[in-house]
Amino acid sequence: MAEFSFTEEQQALRAAVRKFCSENFDEATVRRLMESAPAYDPAVWRRLGSELGVLGMAVPEADGGVGGSLVDQAVAVEEFGATLACGPLFGTVYLAIPALVACPASTERDELLGALVEGERTAAFEPQPVDVSGGKLTGTAPRVVDASAADVLLIAARGSDGPGLYAVDLAGPGVRHEPLVTMDLTRPQARITLDSAPGALLAGPDEAERVITHAVQIGSALLAVEQVGAAQHLLDVSVEYAKSRLQFGRQIGSFQAIKHKLADMLVDLEHARSAAYHAVWALSDASDDPALATSIAQAISSAALSRIAADAIQVHGGIGFTWEHQAHLYFKRAATDAALLGSAEQHRGVVADLVLDTAIAHSGAVKVAAG
Repeated sequence: MAEFSFTEEQQALRAAVRKFCSENFDEATVRRLMESAPAYDPAVWRRLGSELGVLGMAVPEADGGVGGSLVDQAVAVEEFGATLACGPLFGTVYLAIPALVACPASTERDELLGALVEGERTAAFEPQPVDVSGGKLTGTAPRVVDASAADVLLIAARGSDGPGLYAVDLAGPGVRHEPLVTMDLTRPQARITLDSAPGALLAGPDEAERVITHAVQIGSALLAVEQVGAAQHLLDVSVEYAKSRLQFGRQIGSFQAIKHKLADMLVDLEHARSAAYHAVWALSDASDDPALATSIAQAISSAALSRIAADAIQVHGGIGFTWEHQAHLYFKRAATDAALLGSAEQHRGVVADLVLDTAIAHSGAVKVAAG
């Protein structure tokens, strides 16, 4: 039953990260940062790494990390999601750091991983491959999350020797940035065009596929946990509003329609929380198929946050539709997150393929045994 409880240390970690986020990612600060370039505060980012140590919670101590578990990292990520914390979390923490941990040791890998964990550098990650020849990369990554805030791009590439994962200096030669207009201003994206840009090989043909798959699975699980954090915040503010808003001389929370909506939001949230943390625990102890667990988590959490964000606006009524209210920020985050690593529909398709393939194989084995 250890999977379904948090330790005292994890509860203390949650409290510390929540306090930090309340002081550094309040609504006014988030609105200011999302309009700036880059859309985060580098000094606060460095504090997340050096002071709190929450950028590399699951990185082994030998690699410069805290040496904690993926569950520890998820606890911190949930609090980031609750406040829409601005910074290259998706590219750096969810994807690039797990990829580097899975890469073979090398000078380039070790130095970059240490700098990312400490908050001294930032990264973006692109699993769709470009072309590589002689260590020079050419191609376009049409939508890279956090690219405008990243120092380094970890990108897949295919060459005559097979696939590889490379690190590209985004301020180096042969790199062109094109900021994109996106729905969620707290999580900017950019088109990155590489024209014979030099890259450092992090994982060769024998390792690249495993490393990229591992990173995407970790990223999917952490993104699901982030969605849970955002959903919990929306439920909390909706309940408080339902208690304080009066209509016809009564709290709107006393009306059956609002009660039912809040109850449905809670059910969606708890369903998502169970699926997201199950995926995190499964990746930590290999207790379940990681592809299945992460796709279930993404399918459930993406849909849950989208519904909860829409319902939160309905509970708040007219004020919830305005630019001045925070609900629309979460609504846009929900819509964006639901497409980053595959839509809920795509993940349900993956789950169906995995489950049906297993069921068919099992059925065939039973028939053979019976025969």
